[in-house]
Amino acid sequence: MSDGSLGGFATLEELLEEYVPADKLKHARRVLYGLNVGEPVAGLPLDETVQERAKHMDFDLRGASFRAAPEQLRQPRVVRIGLIQNKIVLPTDAPFAEQAKAIRERVGQMLDTAGQAGVKIVCLQEAWHMPFAFCTREKQWCEFAESAETGESVQFCQAAARRWGMVVISPILERDSSHNDTVWNTAVVIGNNGNIIGKHRKNHIPRVGDFNESTYYMEGNTGHPVFETAFGRIAVNICYGRHIPMNWQAFGMNGAELVFNPAATVGELSEPLWPVEARNAAIANSYFVAAINRVGTEVFPREFTSGDGKPAHKDFGHFYGSSYVAAPDGSRSPSLARHKDGLLVADVDLNLCRQVKDKWGFNMTSRYEMYAELFNRYVKPDYKPQVIRDPSL
Repeated sequence: MSDGSLGGFATLEELLEEYVPADKLKHARRVLYGLNVGEPVAGLPLDETVQERAKHMDFDLRGASFRAAPEQLRQPRVVRIGLIQNKIVLPTDAPFAEQAKAIRERVGQMLDTAGQAGVKIVCLQEAWHMPFAFCTREKQWCEFAESAETGESVQFCQAAARRWGMVVISPILERDSSHNDTVWNTAVVIGNNGNIIGKHRKNHIPRVGDFNESTYYMEGNTGHPVFETAFGRIAVNICYGRHIPMNWQAFGMNGAELVFNPAATVGELSEPLWPVEARNAAIANSYFVAAINRVGTEVFPREFTSGDGKPAHKDFGHFYGSSYVAAPDGSRSPSLARHKDGLLVADVDLNLCRQVKDKWGFNMTSRYEMYAELFNRYVKPDYKPQVIRDPSL
C-alpha cells in the first residue's frame, strides 16, 4: 500500500493473525518460524517505561527470547541484543548537515531506548547516517562519507556506547584518508566502553537494478573479521553479502556466534527472499543472525535510470524494514514493521550455537580440503568444470 504497510498490516505476522484461525495459526507459525528448543520463540516482556517511550516517540518496539537447553557444565550465556531500523527524516534536497543531524537525533531516541531496555549489543542499518543515494550515481552524496575513527556519526555512537555500556555497530560511508580519500561501505564496531574495536568493509557489491553502489565504493579489503566483545564473538555481514554462502561460512569459520546483517533492500527486488535468507545462514553456520533493513521510500531531486528497463524515476522503491533475528536451530523472531521506524530487542542464549553444532555435526562432516582444492582450480584461467558427459550424446 502507499503507506508502506502490507495490505494495511504492519507485518506478515499481524496479517496472519487476523485471517488464520488460532488453531491453524500455530501450525503455520511452526513452519514459517520454526521451534526454539522444541517450543515457539517466546516473547520478551519489556519494561512499561520502555514501551511508553516507544509509543510516545512513534516507533515499533518488539521483543523475542531465544533459549538454549540447560547444560550441566556451562551456565546460560544470555545476551540482550537490539536491531534498529529507521527512515530518513528530512527530504533529500535539504542541506546535508541538517539531514545528518535529524537522522542522528531520531536514531538517538531508539539507541537510548535500547540502552534503557538493557541491550548489550545494538546494530544500526546500512549507511544509517544518510539517504541511500547510491542509486543516483551522483557524486555529491560522497560528502556524507566520514572517518571510521573520528567521524561525527561514529563519535555519536561512541557516546551512546559509553552512556549505556553497550556495544554499538555503526555502518557508515567511510572516507579513508590514509588511502587518498578512498570511499568504503564500512561497519564500525564500538566497544561497550566507547572504544573502537575495529571495522569491516562490505565484501560484495551489488550491480542489479538501481543498486549502482560500485559507482561509489568497491569490494572491501578487511576479510571476514570476528570481533571479541565483552558480550560474545560477533561479526558484521553488510547487506549484499547475505546472498553469498561462502561469505557467511567464513565468519563462522572464524568463530562468530552472532552475525549482524545491516541492509538496505527494497520490496520488488528481494522481499520474498528476506524472511528466509538470514534463517538459512543461521542454520548452515550454527550461529545467530540479526537482519536489519532500512525502512521508507527515499525520493531524490533528479531522475535516474538503471539497467532494469524502467522509465527514469526518482526513488529506489520502498525499503520494507521487517528486521528480525534467526537462531542456529532454524527458529526466528517475528519481524519489525514494514513501514515504521523500529527497535527489536532479543535475548539470545549463545550456548545454543555449540549445542546445534554438536547435534548436526556440520563442521565434522564438511569437506574443507575438497572445497579448497576446487576453489584453487576454479580461480585459474584454464579451469575446466567437472562435468561428466553421457557418452551416448
